Amino acid sequence: MAGSTLGSHFKITTWGESHGKGIGVAIDGCPAGLPLTEADIQEYLDRRKPGQSKFSTQRKEADAVELLSGVFGGKTTGTPISLLVSNKDQRSRDYGDIASYYRPGHADYTFDQKYGFRDYRGGGRSSGRETIGRVAAGAVAAKLLGQLGIAFLTYARSIGPVSIGKTPEELLRGNLPETRREILASPLYMPEPLPCQKAQEFLESCMEKKDSAGGIIECIITGVSAGIGEPVFDKLDANLAKAIFSIGAVKGFEIGDGFAAAAALGSENNDSFGIRDGKPAFSTNHAGGILGGISSGAPIIFRAAIKPTPSIASPQATINKQGEEIEISIHGRHDPVIVPRAVVVVEAMAALTLLDLIMENMGSQLSYLEQLYKN
Repeated sequence: MAGSTLGSHFKITTWGESHGKGIGVAIDGCPAGLPLTEADIQEYLDRRKPGQSKFSTQRKEADAVELLSGVFGGKTTGTPISLLVSNKDQRSRDYGDIASYYRPGHADYTFDQKYGFRDYRGGGRSSGRETIGRVAAGAVAAKLLGQLGIAFLTYARSIGPVSIGKTPEELLRGNLPETRREILASPLYMPEPLPCQKAQEFLESCMEKKDSAGGIIECIITGVSAGIGEPVFDKLDANLAKAIFSIGAVKGFEIGDGFAAAAALGSENNDSFGIRDGKPAFSTNHAGGILGGISSGAPIIFRAAIKPTPSIASPQATINKQGEEIEISIHGRHDPVIVPRAVVVVEAMAALTLLDLIMENMGSQLSYLEQLYKN
């Protein structure tokens, strides 16, 4: 299977299946000297692990990470970092029937067509559990970016028809540490309590109907200097889009005003320049912090649309491998909504993408090399 590696300079390769012995990631290109412990990575993994609330699968996994290589004396050595999370609570028997038919909304059919074979236990490599490796690597990338003053605010903007009221700009003008605490304390990772309560009520009604819901995840990245990203094929927004779309449940991506820009006039959509505190600044941020594929210095703001969980207990029409039309109801332990646990996955993929392009940017000007190497 090709396509399990991401990045050119900060490169990761994820491996493992939902019901295999474990899930992991190898990281190549992390600079030496970064303080790093298992606790740094576990903090991120705890945000995506199952069983956090009644709105996530009740599969009981601690998702405890083991740091196997690349760190000595509490700091990275510059050699490959290997991370492992062992699977403890597999129930492969829950998926025995799936071998004979194709679940609507899943990759069962396309895997069979591509490989002529598939691991049907929980989706195997196409399972959401594959994202453990991404999140573990993203935790390392986010810590390195934190050393540069770059921070993330990622949350559920909406679940089903319920959306938060504040804009990204309003959130940024507020108390960011307090907002982060509210997001982490929320069962749905929403930054406002009233919409969160309404979203929970909506999800409870979905569960009663044996149905599921989707939503939108929004990510704000602050502290990114202007000049990151390449102007043609490695545009920052293009690479972000690819990384976010590689998350299995994502069906849409937009940056800045996104699709709303199509209905705007140029005079409305352009972000005017000015000088603030002696530096170039923008009066608005319709572009979402990226111009021509290169960061502008304004906060980077993007959104990902997450589809409803495809595994539902309601009857669905499908076909089996013999080409017969059948009706199924999917049983087992499944999230009624993927959005809350996907918040940290989106953040991790953004961190990996941004760090890789920052490292690529080190050779874009002679002065950067002179600062490092000129005697």
